Amino acid sequence: MSEPKRILIVGAGLAGASAAAALRENGYDGDVVVLGAEAHRPYELPPLSKRILLGEGDEPDWVRDADFYAQNRIDLRSGTSATRVELGARVVLDARGGRHSYDRLLLATGSQPRTLPVPGVDLPGVYTLRTLDDALALRSAFTGSPRVVVIGTGWIGTEAAAAARHHGAEVTMVDVLPGPLWALGPEISKVFADLHTEHGVRWRLGSGIERVTGGPSGVAGVRLADGSELPADVVLVAVGAAPRVDLAHAAGLELADEGGVAVDASLRTAAPGVYAAGDIAAQWHPRYGRRVRVEHWANAKNQGAHVAANLAGGQEQYTRTPYFFTDQYDLGCEYRGLADPSRDELVVRGDLGKREFTAFWLREGHVTAAMNVNMWDDGDALKALVDGETKVTADQLREGDLAALA
Repeated sequence: MSEPKRILIVGAGLAGASAAAALRENGYDGDVVVLGAEAHRPYELPPLSKRILLGEGDEPDWVRDADFYAQNRIDLRSGTSATRVELGARVVLDARGGRHSYDRLLLATGSQPRTLPVPGVDLPGVYTLRTLDDALALRSAFTGSPRVVVIGTGWIGTEAAAAARHHGAEVTMVDVLPGPLWALGPEISKVFADLHTEHGVRWRLGSGIERVTGGPSGVAGVRLADGSELPADVVLVAVGAAPRVDLAHAAGLELADEGGVAVDASLRTAAPGVYAAGDIAAQWHPRYGRRVRVEHWANAKNQGAHVAANLAGGQEQYTRTPYFFTDQYDLGCEYRGLADPSRDELVVRGDLGKREFTAFWLREGHVTAAMNVNMWDDGDALKALVDGETKVTADQLREGDLAALA
């Protein structure tokens, strides 16, 4: 595959910016153009629900310094939204009327917050959290001891609840599920439920939402499906994110059942010269033998850097396993791998009650995922156990030398 003369990247988030930087670092000398809808230069998302929401800083972690793009001949077009991809002509149109030709195209359009199909979600005082501007606005709303209702108990919801309590807000979390972070299984969910309860969070679990109440002056409350109402000055809707695939779908690219753009192991779509990375990439993963779509910081960064070589002519498969982390109150944890708690055996090393433990998910003698909570000495061993598919037993994971097992 010959080296292209012009590479166009649609999406200036972590995946797109990492790809652009890696192209130059790998020695690619052709044109690199990046279209980004936000006015800000590319930044990383994790600090939004952590450091910025807590008030420990006003800026995110920028992917690169402000002068990096010009110095490396990367044509970064901030505030430029792509509106159409013409695959046959190899052209992308933007909202300003611009036409951008390409030899290779990377779609890295990321995700957008899901909303609720109920009345009142557009009232003043109802927030979502996805961008830097979202985080700054929500942090301001958390000050002054407001009554906050967080709808959704996943990673964003639980981190935001911790930040709201840090600012002195009254917090109630609502979800149709039986507990927070339920995808990790009931045992781990209970760890996080107890953590938030100890910090004053109230719960309304197993309950749907009927409507958000209020008027033009702002939100007043959240009415649940059972007819009860939670008073609220601030409502955060944190019910997950949806991949931004409208552009790809309109262009005729194949969408996968997982909700993203179907790509092969090298992150290439079926269309000539077109790739996808980050949140929208539903990749055929050689390790799992199926499509995998991951919405985490490390995946966007690593896929972006990896796909750069393929954009320039390579064909390397992407084989990394997922990784993410969270910080809530005095709890920090890292998660590696891809578990299915409905199929995998949970093995705990340490003390769940003290919130100092490592959880392993074991399937047919192999570690599918590992999560270390407030324990930081075994990160390399955990990565090796997940990536190496070493044959182990539950007793070895509980009591053995992890480094030796890995």
